[in-house]
Amino acid sequence: MSSRKSRAHVFVSGNVQGVYFRQNTKQVATRHKVVGWVRNLPDGRVEAVFEGDEVAVNEVIKWCHIGPPKASVQDVNVKFEKYIGEFADFNINY
Repeated sequence: MSSRKSRAHVFVSGNVQGVYFRQNTKQVATRHKVVGWVRNLPDGRVEAVFEGDEVAVNEVIKWCHIGPPKASVQDVNVKFEKYIGEFADFNINY
C-alpha cells in the first residue's frame, strides 16, 4: 500500500527569526523524509514548502507549531496545494 503524497505551503509567525528556526526545520523535514525549502521573510515570518508522504508532512507542520526551543510561535498558516514532486531534497533559501 503506497502512502498519499502531500504538499503544504506554510507561513509561521511570532519570534521565529534568529532562533535557528530554518536550520531546525531542515533537520525535522529531513528526519521525516520531507523535501522542499524554508526561508525568512522581510516581515519577520518564516515561509516553507513541504512535500512528501501525507503523514510525514503533517508531522513537520505539527513541529512548526512548536518550533525550536528559543522560538515563540504565534501562528501557523497552512495551505495545502496539489503535490508536484518538484524537489529532490530540503533546502534553506536565502
